[in-house]
Amino acid sequence: METQVATGSIANPVQFRDQDYVALLDACVKSGLLFSDSTFAPDQSSIGMPTDPDPKKEIKWLRPKEISANAVFVEDTTCTTDICQGQLGDCWLLAALSCLTMHPNLFVKVVPPNQSLTESYAGIFHFTFWQYGEWVEVVVDDRLPVRGGRLLFSYSCTRNEYWSALVEKAYAKLIGSYGSLKGGNISEAMEDFTGGIAYSLPVSSRTPRIMWKALSDALSRGSLLSCFIQASNYLEIGTVTAEGLVKGHAYAITDTDTVKKSAGEALLLRLRNPWGFVEYSGPWSDKSKDWDDVNAAEKKRIELKNSEDGEFWISAEDFSKLFGTVELCSVDPDPIVDEDTPTDPDSPAAPISSWTLSSHKGSWVSGSTAGGSCTYPRSFWKNPQFQLVLAEHDDDHAMTPEEKKVAENQKEKAKQCTVLVELLQKNRRKKDKVNFLHIAFHIYRVPPKLQGLCLDQSFFSSQQPVGSSGKYQPLRAVWREVRLDPGNYVILASTYSPNQPAEFFLRVYSKTGNNLGTKDFTCSTGFIMVMSMPPVLPEDRKRVQKTFDEMAGPDDKLNAKEFMKLVNSVLEKDYQLPLETCRQLIFGEDTGGRSSLTREQTEPVLASLRSLQSIFFKFDQDSSGTMSPFELSLALQAAGVQCDGQVIQVLWERFGSGEPHLPFHGFVACVTRLRKLFGMSTHTQRTQRGVLCFVVGYDVLLQYCVCLCPLYPALYKSESNPEVKDVGINAWLLRLLIV
Repeated sequence: METQVATGSIANPVQFRDQDYVALLDACVKSGLLFSDSTFAPDQSSIGMPTDPDPKKEIKWLRPKEISANAVFVEDTTCTTDICQGQLGDCWLLAALSCLTMHPNLFVKVVPPNQSLTESYAGIFHFTFWQYGEWVEVVVDDRLPVRGGRLLFSYSCTRNEYWSALVEKAYAKLIGSYGSLKGGNISEAMEDFTGGIAYSLPVSSRTPRIMWKALSDALSRGSLLSCFIQASNYLEIGTVTAEGLVKGHAYAITDTDTVKKSAGEALLLRLRNPWGFVEYSGPWSDKSKDWDDVNAAEKKRIELKNSEDGEFWISAEDFSKLFGTVELCSVDPDPIVDEDTPTDPDSPAAPISSWTLSSHKGSWVSGSTAGGSCTYPRSFWKNPQFQLVLAEHDDDHAMTPEEKKVAENQKEKAKQCTVLVELLQKNRRKKDKVNFLHIAFHIYRVPPKLQGLCLDQSFFSSQQPVGSSGKYQPLRAVWREVRLDPGNYVILASTYSPNQPAEFFLRVYSKTGNNLGTKDFTCSTGFIMVMSMPPVLPEDRKRVQKTFDEMAGPDDKLNAKEFMKLVNSVLEKDYQLPLETCRQLIFGEDTGGRSSLTREQTEPVLASLRSLQSIFFKFDQDSSGTMSPFELSLALQAAGVQCDGQVIQVLWERFGSGEPHLPFHGFVACVTRLRKLFGMSTHTQRTQRGVLCFVVGYDVLLQYCVCLCPLYPALYKSESNPEVKDVGINAWLLRLLIV
């Protein structure tokens, strides 16, 4: 039996824009035509930047062999000097690509083999990138932007090798345009090239020798490494220091080595500037006299080149003095070595730990799940919550000797679980701008008595987090490694300000030995409605009788206009209802399809409206006659309806009409629709808390929706919606409800 390969894996990547590389290649080969990609056209929309009015700077799109007659996809082997930065500020992308060339097993994931500008050439190429939990295959043609006969963006030192330019084009297509690549953090590209987790390390946090050893070990584990000098302000970005280093610019760390000299040895790191020029000029640089003390065999062994290609060596001491931050990315999130790690350059690297991974996709929705930071306590708890269960402490057998030594001295620490959490915001590079929100996550311990229950405002207002990603930062990803006692936790992901819509991806790593059970956590397991009606006040009964005596027709009923006049005589001025809402109230009763109410039906409806008005008063914080979207679920709960976040989100989209605040008549319409739905329920069941709830079957809901809109019979038991089951209301069915 053939094993099915999971969609989104490197062996079966998701096809970007549904383009099948194999099928497109075969079609081109059979037709004899070169591939032209209509989804990433050779025009200014793909450049993503304003057109230069100077006719001399016109951009042409040419295929490699139209640029150079001896064009090749890869010349001999790939190496760091294959990549030079063109007229685009994407050093962060190209530095990561330089790092990738040092790891053939990772490189072939991004650049699949057997691609050529000669054999089976059809003008089509494909590349694979990691995107939020899945690998995505991007297909491109080989038409590249050219100005003055030269590639406008990334190019090779040899000028006739084109793989790096095509990778850059594919990534630009994935993100949106070339302009989308201007400015970024190298950790973004590192993660998209490997699927690993990237994190920053201050160079000053380790002594030069320990930092050198740490980076050597990371390289041996297949990690991608880079570094940069932090610019103190915007004007400093791109300036060159006295040592020939560029501030605010990403450098790839491609190797470390120990060089023997007459008086001992030197610990060196090899770096590369993706510009392909402007090199370090200090000690151990290409032309430094320090090399005079090293014999020819050593120079040959480390492949020393005295050329302006952007690549150079630097000592561990000078590296620690001149650079501020190191960026690391590893497929396995093994931490950087601790201070007590042996500093002997010949000591073996620590063994790679085993990790388990759980990941989740989510979104922040304005007025529903975009609750903002804890400085907004009334909405903070509305943010997406994820349950984390840690059943066991770290397995001692997976600990390194150094970790065991530390554990012997710290018994309590040894009983904890190592967890690494990363939160990424999705798709924030749009065309010619980057708009990262300030994001963070917080981890809370859940006591046994609250496990499985909704964690609301009272919980988060009274509890302190046991871990977090730190302060809110405008980065694509924030992460933190924490050690937690076995138990139940909840992870809450948030933006700093409320009502900032965005999608996100959360992944949680734990050491092997933990029983990790993360899953989406919702604040209700069903759709509960307590069908209680308030008593009719004596004055309202008199008002109804008087109105019917004066206005009712021969059938002793009130039509919609007459009913509107009655209810608005009872409600406050800012809470009066329009005619359409009054019609909805009438059809919410059992009227036999007629738009009128009897005396017996009108009295409880009027009493219900008074009750809803009192509830709305409570949540109308500024007496504006409107309600904040974050209060809708609490107001519905006060009205006897409990819904989960998905349902609240859809209700707001329908009854809020896209406005930032909900008026009273929208709240009334929302409750009326829900009460009508639950009134049609086919059976009841008791929840875990002992509350009697009404469960609406699929058939009943479809019947209700068909009454609202004649188009919906075509959707009945539709095969295009296989997830719809007769188990209650889900988000798809609710969308039918609120049409």
